Amino acid sequence: MARPRRQEERRAGLVEATITAISEHGLRSLSLADVAEQAGLTRGAILYYYEDLDQLLVETHRAGIERFCDQRDAVVAGIAEPQLQLASAIRAGLPSGPDDALMRLLYEFDVLAGSSTLHDELVERMYTRQLATYTFILKNGVAAEVFAPAIPLDMLAMNLVALEDAYGLHIVGGNSLIDVETAEAAIRAVADNLGAPTSLEQS
Repeated sequence: MARPRRQEERRAGLVEATITAISEHGLRSLSLADVAEQAGLTRGAILYYYEDLDQLLVETHRAGIERFCDQRDAVVAGIAEPQLQLASAIRAGLPSGPDDALMRLLYEFDVLAGSSTLHDELVERMYTRQLATYTFILKNGVAAEVFAPAIPLDMLAMNLVALEDAYGLHIVGGNSLIDVETAEAAIRAVADNLGAPTSLEQS
């Protein structure tokens, strides 16, 4: 009866080992042997759970979507005011800091976009989720008459995603001139100036 639970725990451990191995070796040169070494297992043991490296990468990317998209959407859904929804989404969309290994991994997938169908699909899946989050919030704000964007909603959502990605890349890339708080303030300032205020009377 406990076997499925152990399998879930082992799969989760392999995902963590993959994230760590990528941070050390880079996604482009990653091999199953690297993951096996990090996990303290053999290649054969990994292949018992995942049929190949690509399947393991898909699962690792899914873990990124769960943290970056699913958890963020859950937080947003628990907030009533569109302004605070937007502020929370902006903060949750940024890395926790330069050492955010999972966020760095997601950016590595972005870098490899165009190199394979798999990487293209993963990057587009993430972008679609980011876009949907901001579009949902902006539509809520317009419907509640608290947002009055000066540009079309889809374009504003695209710009917010682009800012989120750009600042996040600077953070995990170790740019000492941009920290999480600076990036968050900059994105919120842009949203404010586009008619989508990210605070309730600056609270």
